[in-house]
Amino acid sequence: MTLEDHAGDIVSKARDRANLSAWAAAQAAGLSEDALAAFEEDGHWPAHGNLTALARVVQLDATKLAAIANGWSPVPPPPDQWQGLARLSSARRGFAVNAFLAWDAATRDAILFDTGFDADAVTREIESRQLTLRALAITHSHADHVAALGALHRQFPAARVFAAQGVHAEARPLPPGEVLAIGALRVTARLTPGHAEDGVTYVLTGWPGAAPAVAVVGDALFAGSVGRAEDDWPRALGAVREQILSLPDETLLCPGHGPLTTVGQERAHNPFF
Repeated sequence: MTLEDHAGDIVSKARDRANLSAWAAAQAAGLSEDALAAFEEDGHWPAHGNLTALARVVQLDATKLAAIANGWSPVPPPPDQWQGLARLSSARRGFAVNAFLAWDAATRDAILFDTGFDADAVTREIESRQLTLRALAITHSHADHVAALGALHRQFPAARVFAAQGVHAEARPLPPGEVLAIGALRVTARLTPGHAEDGVTYVLTGWPGAAPAVAVVGDALFAGSVGRAEDDWPRALGAVREQILSLPDETLLCPGHGPLTTVGQERAHNPFF
């Protein structure tokens, strides 16, 4: 799976964070504004440009940005390391989003994180695995992450809904410090606002075989990038640093878009940090 954000997307976001005009960024990089615009659109860096200087003025790590421009992507985790975890991707008008289904292999109790667009596909996955959906947990209330919430709750009315108030009639947040049990799995919440005011990261522990923790991060962080934070970049990046990148290196990160990654890989390769 390709990265959600190519190098040009990352620079565009960083330029927004730095409140830097396209003209000023292009000047620093030794590019025309048209060449910078093309890079931000397609991610292909022109050979005559100075990427290190551009990274400096938009406050990105130049080495990490260059690695992404040259094709870096996270090493995929072993597919069988987490028994009872599935990514469910759906798309609408070419826009793809991830939801994640986690379950206890012994009790078959399950929890769904975000919903994506396709309630029928999620229902088929739950039924084919003979799971009992105990909860739906929402990382943030943007439309692509909750599009199928109503339909899924009608299909599984006994499932509790954990989300910001107002997202669903029966929604309530999972407070930080409270532990939700899904069979042997333990779910806790960490507040990660910035991309969305109601942003939450869910951390799952208790996997068979002492597998590392899993963090479902929504759009707070992508492999090699972060979600755009129009209104409060410092809060968004601070939340990722303090609530996500503070987890152990081996923690599996499940973003709302793009490939899976780990805390260790993001510490080493994400240009925003």
